[in-house]
Amino acid sequence: MVANRTAWLQGRLIVGGRPLFYRRSVGGDPDGVPIVHVHGFAISGAYLMPTARLLARHGPNVVPDLPGYGRSPRPDVTMGIPALARTVLEVVDRLGFEKVVLVGNSMGCPISLEVAHEAPHRVAGVVLVSPAGGYQNRPLRRALGQLAMDGIRETPRMMPVAVPDYVRFGPVNALRLFSQLTRYPSQERLLALPVPALAVLGARDPLMPPEPRVREIGRRAPGHVTVVQIEGAAHAINFSHPGELANVISCWLDGREILDDPDQPGHARVLQVPRT
Repeated sequence: MVANRTAWLQGRLIVGGRPLFYRRSVGGDPDGVPIVHVHGFAISGAYLMPTARLLARHGPNVVPDLPGYGRSPRPDVTMGIPALARTVLEVVDRLGFEKVVLVGNSMGCPISLEVAHEAPHRVAGVVLVSPAGGYQNRPLRRALGQLAMDGIRETPRMMPVAVPDYVRFGPVNALRLFSQLTRYPSQERLLALPVPALAVLGARDPLMPPEPRVREIGRRAPGHVTVVQIEGAAHAINFSHPGELANVISCWLDGREILDDPDQPGHARVLQVPRT
């Protein structure tokens, strides 16, 4: 997939009484549904940009830094998932979008699920890339081990992007929020999801359940949930495999059959699961 020549602007919105930094594409399909990218745990939206740039042809793409992350000031108290979901909704309001597609990664998936349940009339669809949280990541010590293993599996190019954000977020805030994330009922929210969804999983992601469990969850999910696995990818697919991920998302957005892009690293395949 070749990126189009879309310009990007940077700006700030007042959300919850505080400035919030965001990036926004200019150009693309003027009639396309806006896409809002929601970053993961303890990290800014910067690592989502490789995929966002490739999706900009579909319409406006927005990549915010949520409060306390990246270039957005930290609130007095570290915000949990419900509060971050309300922030995303406020960003959508401030930008004047009636309806959006949410593309979340890691913790951005629970946040996106919360938005979809809170305001389904504002969400055209949800893309859940490496959804974190819930049973697979409990207890906390197990999740920390999974996170450490993923750090080894990610591309070294991720280090200069992620490490400054992690240091800035701080270990105490990170531990508190990560503990909350492991307790989040991701599976229950997915099984009751009221909007179309695409789940994209990395085959090398240690935070994800094994494929038989994924198929079992997929079997119980609503018919409007599609599950795709990308071979060779770990957790931060938006950064490590942006071409293949953007290809999968583009097929889904356009209503086309999801096929692997042979010119991109990784191999995408739809997991065919019988429904109950």
